[in-house]
Amino acid sequence: MTDPRPRTVLVIGGGASGNAVTVLLRRAGITVDLIEAKPDWNVLGSGITLQGNALRVLRELGVWDKVRESGYAFDSVGLATPDGHVFHVHHDIRSGGVDLPATIGMQRPRLQEILCEAVLASGATVRLGTTADELVQDASGVTVRFSDGTEGRYDLVIAADGLNSLTRAMIGISEKPEPTGMAIWRVAAPRPASVERTDLAYGGPCYIAGYCPTSENTIYAYLVEANRDRASIDPASYADEMRRLAAPYGGAWPEIAASITDPAKVNYTWFDRLLVEGPWHRGRVVLIGDAAHACPPTLAQGAAMSLEDASVLAELLSAEESWDSAGSLDDLLTRYHERRIDRVRMVVEASMQLGQWQLDGVRDADVPGLIGRTMSVLKETP
Repeated sequence: MTDPRPRTVLVIGGGASGNAVTVLLRRAGITVDLIEAKPDWNVLGSGITLQGNALRVLRELGVWDKVRESGYAFDSVGLATPDGHVFHVHHDIRSGGVDLPATIGMQRPRLQEILCEAVLASGATVRLGTTADELVQDASGVTVRFSDGTEGRYDLVIAADGLNSLTRAMIGISEKPEPTGMAIWRVAAPRPASVERTDLAYGGPCYIAGYCPTSENTIYAYLVEANRDRASIDPASYADEMRRLAAPYGGAWPEIAASITDPAKVNYTWFDRLLVEGPWHRGRVVLIGDAAHACPPTLAQGAAMSLEDASVLAELLSAEESWDSAGSLDDLLTRYHERRIDRVRMVVEASMQLGQWQLDGVRDADVPGLIGRTMSVLKETP
């Protein structure tokens, strides 16, 4: 029997997963309000690597053409020695299908702009600089009290509020992100003519030195080291510190390092691990994206897993005509978790293993083999 009431959803968080699930639910005729804590809608960052299974979801969202025009596509990854000698070229699996490139690098702010435009075009209501301060659930819905003093009533709340999700704690899920022991320096830079794919150098003063083209004219470069007390590093020294760490590396690195001059454009963050093993929902509130799982970017699958969450959850919610029964909604959200958990766990564990090999100094680790085995699984639709 068709539900006589329009179904209503609150999405908390306007990052990749929140924006994606909003667009897909609106396409199904579901009323969606999206709130984002940051008044600028989080249009920040240096670069992002999107592999085929992420591109598959972006095509589902209807934004693939803009992504393709804005980014830089490539189909291989080079493994290099610190002096820049490429000793192995790994040809990536096209995990999104043969009609999509294996990888697109792009500027993260541009991806966010594209997704924000899609949300606005979908007809969703968007409120920036707003948080959910209280959730009160009963059998038929969730009453939400917002930071601006207003209140709303929803059939479902989707928590897409990231690694340090306040909603996760609010609904009684105790898992928290844990540091892995590594940290990353990132910067956007002009693209040297020689950079046409990601190259990764293992060893030297850092665990990993890498870069990824993000457009015809830009790249983002990164250096992974043991994490340090962030309070001990003066943000004004970020550019100097990244140039110091980059100095021993060859290949394109001298040209990249010379362009690192503005400390405000350098980002330093720790790697974290998170995997909520039990149910990802409590009643009518469900987690997606980094709120439910996160891992080091050693496989470049963080955004892909978040986008896949949005696709699977929207598929299940769109197919169900009525959410009136708490039992039927609980079953639907349980099926969402069951569809996602094994795939996400595989990615988290593989990403952690790649990092742990570096921490332990394992020199004969089968990095290409682990990446290849994992990507072969991810070629299957979630």
